[in-house]
Amino acid sequence: MSSDSTPLHSSAVINEAVQSLRDGGLVAFPTETVYGLGADAKNPEAIKKIFTAKGRPSNHPLIVHLAAPDKFDQAQIDWVALLAPWVRDLSEEALKLINAFWPGPLTLVFKKDKSVLNELTGGQDTVAIRAPSHPIAQELLRKFKSGVVAPSANRFGKVSPTSAADVRHEFEGMLDLMVLDGGDCEVGIESTIIDLSSGDKAVLLRPGAITPSEIFAKTGVKVYLLGEAKANEAMDDFPRVSGSLKAHYAPTTPLRLYASGRVLDALSEFPDIKSRVAVAVWDSESSLSEDGHPSAHFEEVEVPSDSAAFANRLYRTLRDLDQQGWDLILFPEPPAGEEWDGVRDRLQRACFGSGPSSNSHDSN
Repeated sequence: MSSDSTPLHSSAVINEAVQSLRDGGLVAFPTETVYGLGADAKNPEAIKKIFTAKGRPSNHPLIVHLAAPDKFDQAQIDWVALLAPWVRDLSEEALKLINAFWPGPLTLVFKKDKSVLNELTGGQDTVAIRAPSHPIAQELLRKFKSGVVAPSANRFGKVSPTSAADVRHEFEGMLDLMVLDGGDCEVGIESTIIDLSSGDKAVLLRPGAITPSEIFAKTGVKVYLLGEAKANEAMDDFPRVSGSLKAHYAPTTPLRLYASGRVLDALSEFPDIKSRVAVAVWDSESSLSEDGHPSAHFEEVEVPSDSAAFANRLYRTLRDLDQQGWDLILFPEPPAGEEWDGVRDRLQRACFGSGPSSNSHDSN
């Protein structure tokens, strides 16, 4: 697996990555959310390589990543022209969201243009698109001059990577995978996904760093939650999107959430669990030691009580704890409030999918 030790890449390295994509290869690259495993969005064979490398079900759609060309004399980017090969129609609402949040951690789902490959849409008539803001992702996409599909660069269902070292760890032995190192990801959880394909309503399909109230404040566009939209429309044929399966983002070590001050209750649910437990505690709270639990050896791990900082550290912490051989990982339940919805979503799916064998979850 080739890599470059300096975080910001020379144009020669980016050119090599572009050539690799053009040749149908895979390139892992940094975005502001997590690292992506990229392939040419117009090459069905290359797209199949992603599914094989990740062990991802082929009906699970991918997100197309685009970048605006580097034009310094241009006050506003012409996203309409950039999206034309991918999207059937662009509403006023879509353009408001794009102009307010792109490039950034917001994925939009549209009715797809007929030329968009079924391999990347999971056979649906919709396509998910985003414009990442990481400078390396932007340079790669600008030089590639087309769309790159890129799910998170990890084995399917496991913890997403937020550093180049994580990617190499996930795909050890894939010698032809090029990894661009852009340092640690800033946001740390995957993009917010909004569905614009069903016509008149913008619907939240996956929470992330950009919240519905921030969208409303900046654009006046009201984003409906999936439950509200389904109740109103009496329909449930919203598009399938990345990260929407019940078990996802999961460590191999069993992971559970505990309610505030209820670590002991969480432990008593696992009478047979071995003795080594890692307990994440808010950095704003006092230590747990007075709880005392005779049969368990605790180690406390501080997690930030600020939602953005928590998101930034979440996968790093899960990955590190997973590699330390604990018998159980306990995380505090995130507080109420939509700024916590993204991490709450990831943690719930991670709990459901966690444990030594992910295959057993279909049965329980």
